[in-house]
Amino acid sequence: MKYRPYGNTGLEISEIVFGAGAVGGILIDADDETRRNAIRMALDAGINWIDTAASYGQGRSETALGWLLKEIPQDEQPYLSTKFSIDPERGDIPGQVERSMHESLKRLQRESVDVFQLHNRVSEERGWFPGSVATVDAIGKGGVADGIQRLVDQGLTRFAGFTCTGESSALHKVIESDRFNSAQVYYNLLNPSSGRAVPEGWSAYDFGNVIDQCAAHQVAVMNIRVLAAGVIATDVRHGRESPVAPGGDVPADEVRTKLIVEALGDSHGTRAQLAVRYGLSNPKVSGVLVGMAELDHLCQALGAQEMGPLSQDVLDAIHALVATDFGRLG
Repeated sequence: MKYRPYGNTGLEISEIVFGAGAVGGILIDADDETRRNAIRMALDAGINWIDTAASYGQGRSETALGWLLKEIPQDEQPYLSTKFSIDPERGDIPGQVERSMHESLKRLQRESVDVFQLHNRVSEERGWFPGSVATVDAIGKGGVADGIQRLVDQGLTRFAGFTCTGESSALHKVIESDRFNSAQVYYNLLNPSSGRAVPEGWSAYDFGNVIDQCAAHQVAVMNIRVLAAGVIATDVRHGRESPVAPGGDVPADEVRTKLIVEALGDSHGTRAQLAVRYGLSNPKVSGVLVGMAELDHLCQALGAQEMGPLSQDVLDAIHALVATDFGRLG
């Protein structure tokens, strides 16, 4: 396993991050022995970060990690991040943040976490996307950043993070505020707009190269949805392909995946490994977060990390498709 700097935190993060979310769902849906084996396999391979959230399985992911990590010796404990959501219409945002923290810590059976992250999408105004919070809710006085800082001061978390999805202009403002240490960024083969320029008329959502903005402000980048909720990895739909990007379109993602596979063939690993290697090819990405439904998915992610970033020729072929919006622009 290789490790990369995690923004300005002083931490070194494994290139593969264990995603304990609902799309893969191994910590939510699998039997106890499979969950135990997944954690053990990840740690033995050098993975040093697990990411979860209060909403994953309605708390079941955090609850599972609570007893699973109790079985791990102290000197092998990974870094742990979890996430919370708020309802700004209810007011007292710092209070909501603090209550969420205590509820998560109870499920996790811990006294603190390494990163506490806003899970809502962020937009210029509330409700631009269902459940989104306004920029002022995130970084304004009495907002989320103030709430997390209160928890940092209490020793309940070390760093502040946010899920970097929502309205592009708002996301840039949050990054520029220097109130957050890390961002979970939507970035993959099908929509790399968080890490590079895309053509005018781009049909997917344009995140406006937020990864470069993160790098400029020393905000750590954790790459999420590298498999586009599984669309890249397999043609079998599991019903949890919920779009994160505004205007997300699973059928369109299926078409893009087909074009990439036709252009690149199968000499770069499995489809999932190709996707993970693409994320790792961006040196400004600290770690690629991979969710899994079974142990083989973890094996594939570890194999992709061992193969390393894609060659420049392969990246050029991918970006040639991006430059024409996968043939749509001619």
